Amino acid sequence: MPQRKLFVTTALPYANGKFHIGHIMEYIQADIWVRVQRMQGHMVHFVGADDAHGAPIMIAAEKAGKTPQQFVADIAAGRREYLEGFHIRFDNWHSTDSGENTELAQGIYRQLKANGMIATRVIEQFYDPVKGMFLPDRYIKGECPTCHAKDQYGDSCEVCSSVYAPTDLIQPYSTLTGAAPELRSSEHFFFRLSDPQVLAFLKDWTQTPGRLQPEMAKKASEWFDAGMADWDISREAPYFGIEIPDAPGKYFYVWLDAPIGYLASLKNHFDKGQARAHWHAPSRTDASFEQFVADPQVEQVHFIGKDIVYFHTLFWPALLQFSGRKTPSQVNVHGFITVSGEKMSKSRGTGIDPLKYLSLGMNPEWLRYYIAAKLNGRVEDVDFNPDDFVARVNADLVGKYVNIASRAAKFIPEGRLVAGDTTGAQPQRLVDSVAQLYEAREYGKALREIMAYADEVNLRFDAAAPWKLAKEGRGDDAAAVCSACIEDFKVLTACLKPVLPTLAAQAEAFLRCEPLDFSNAATPLGADHAIGQYKHLMQRVDPKLLDALFEPPAEAAPVAQVPGGEPLAPTIGIDDFSKIDLRIAKIVACEPVEGSTKLLRLTLDVGEGRTRNVFSGIASAYKPEDLQGKLTVVVANLAPRKMKFGVSEGMVLAASHADEKAQPGIFVLEPTVGAQPGMRVR
Repeated sequence: MPQRKLFVTTALPYANGKFHIGHIMEYIQADIWVRVQRMQGHMVHFVGADDAHGAPIMIAAEKAGKTPQQFVADIAAGRREYLEGFHIRFDNWHSTDSGENTELAQGIYRQLKANGMIATRVIEQFYDPVKGMFLPDRYIKGECPTCHAKDQYGDSCEVCSSVYAPTDLIQPYSTLTGAAPELRSSEHFFFRLSDPQVLAFLKDWTQTPGRLQPEMAKKASEWFDAGMADWDISREAPYFGIEIPDAPGKYFYVWLDAPIGYLASLKNHFDKGQARAHWHAPSRTDASFEQFVADPQVEQVHFIGKDIVYFHTLFWPALLQFSGRKTPSQVNVHGFITVSGEKMSKSRGTGIDPLKYLSLGMNPEWLRYYIAAKLNGRVEDVDFNPDDFVARVNADLVGKYVNIASRAAKFIPEGRLVAGDTTGAQPQRLVDSVAQLYEAREYGKALREIMAYADEVNLRFDAAAPWKLAKEGRGDDAAAVCSACIEDFKVLTACLKPVLPTLAAQAEAFLRCEPLDFSNAATPLGADHAIGQYKHLMQRVDPKLLDALFEPPAEAAPVAQVPGGEPLAPTIGIDDFSKIDLRIAKIVACEPVEGSTKLLRLTLDVGEGRTRNVFSGIASAYKPEDLQGKLTVVVANLAPRKMKFGVSEGMVLAASHADEKAQPGIFVLEPTVGAQPGMRVR
């Protein structure tokens, strides 16, 4: 078979949280497929990255008191623990917030613009008057205009998969403040998705056999029938992302630069000079990045979840095609993972925390095997059933596969194999069939064939009864039977190796054979080959571990409620409080801030012999003349904050109800008569 050249990716996880079990399922699926390709001698570059841009990252970082870059770096620092823990071997892990991604995204945009694929137009966009910013699609919710499902996001419906503009939502609201958003005008950039030549390309691309699963090709046809709209690819500042060339204050929508992150990670991998990537040696090639991605023989294969199909089967191939780049060869879509038929919920104890799984000492290859046994080439959800997990792992891996080596090794004197009766065994047929099923991502069928073969081996062992032969003095016959079983164990090990790489390595050490692949799997070890001393290869699953895995988190102690609509903050010590320097301040002057409907600029006398400039979001409650000359309380040792309108040197204290819609109002604190600027509040 000619050597294939493959570039394989999984969907980029959004860098605002830890990996969940859905990520791990996808990575296991892709990792198995990559290992299969390598076992057949193919060249594979398997890369991943963090999807690091967008308003959600910016807002989460702000809440955490970090820069977006530091916030993303802290999330990325925890990735390796998961990947190594479940034996997932990416060649490179990178970030979309990188020089490579900026260069590629801006370059692709320039090529699209030169090819007439970019349009600009003034649009009305939702603006949160309370937060003071244009709202990203994911911070707007409302009723889906297509299926009328409630509480759907502003860019796509999770119920019917429709994609639309936020302004199409029925009764929209801001998820940041709950306010009804206002429509404001701004100039936006669009990719001409509705252009006839783009539609013609996409119809051909999506309907080409092998690119998509049949159900996904059918779904694409439905989208075409419904009509394509141009794709808004720009966002307004403030935004954490990549700036659009020659458009100050405009940034690429995260879904434009996120898939380009696949190419950026690959480029980063190549630019390292094929050095050892994070945790293992990658595949090697002498080509440059640009030569590799332009090579007609290179296959670009993506593994994604069904919730992001629209972006990967329409926007992504169109961006590549009309910027003069190769398009994906295959997009493999999978379903979600459920627990006992239910959507996962940590509070109900129906969620699977990957790190908790590992911390309990549970074998990661139990989970790899169980997930693989449930996966197929269709877009179907995978259900994790705890009882089925215990039964399947114990029966298949311990009771069938490992049991062969455990029983057979006992009757082979000095561990030297002898010629055995292989009547009925068809190892090459098994290897060929399993390789084909893995290629088609029919993992469940492949494992069923492997275990059916293991059943046959165990039946032959039981029928020959080598323990009886040994007792009857027919030790050579017993050794012949068991040698044949060891040969079959080797074949089974090779077939299971993509799913169980660590167990396979232990089995190879026991067999004292060279690393197994699909070319040598069915080649006998041969008579007089010496195997090692058998040591137990895998423990059974203790059902108690599943009870611990799904044990709901302990209920938090009741929290005292106070007027104001929110619980008291966690208890602090006097040392914590003493770090905050609260001072009496006199409001010397107060004025509105040009360009902001939320802020007032306060000039404060804090008894320092100078005045301070402080911005406060209280314009909705106070007129400047209402505050001038009054006393208030300020956090005096707060680090200065550089804002769009100037530097703010403190924070004025004010009270408000947690539910501002139920009890509106902001109330600046006013000390009683007699307090003087500079006095400390203790």
